[in-house]
Amino acid sequence: MASRRTLKAAQAIREVVATSLLTDLKDPRVETTTITKVEVSADMRNAKVFFMIRGGEAKERLALKGLQSAAGYLQQKCAKRIDARYTPKLSFEVDEGVKNLLEITRILAEERNAKEAAERGNEAEEEFEEEFEEDEDEADEEDDADDSQANG
Repeated sequence: MASRRTLKAAQAIREVVATSLLTDLKDPRVETTTITKVEVSADMRNAKVFFMIRGGEAKERLALKGLQSAAGYLQQKCAKRIDARYTPKLSFEVDEGVKNLLEITRILAEERNAKEAAERGNEAEEEFEEEFEEDEDEADEEDDADDSQANG
């Protein structure tokens, strides 16, 4: 369980890094990066900054390189915001949890669409069967009428 102090530091780091990405850094590799969470070690010497970026693994690698090259600048910005003996050393990681969530959402949407298509297919099949049965009934009635005229 993280202490209140480390949680506050993590929140402050997340805010500083996210704001800096939006306003200060002009690196095109990190312009669409979203900071999802920050984990600070108990001794406040290290902080893992988790991020996500849309566009596949190539963009993730580029964003990671961009964030690593800006780590010193971002750490300096964090030092001004956090009043602590040590400024946490920033490391960056792709947030796999968000990637997994997006993949699960995509799979569920596919399943839902397949189920809806199957239900629409069943409804169409039932309508066809009803029309076919009506046509058969009409044909039987016509045959009965023909038979009665022929016998009558």
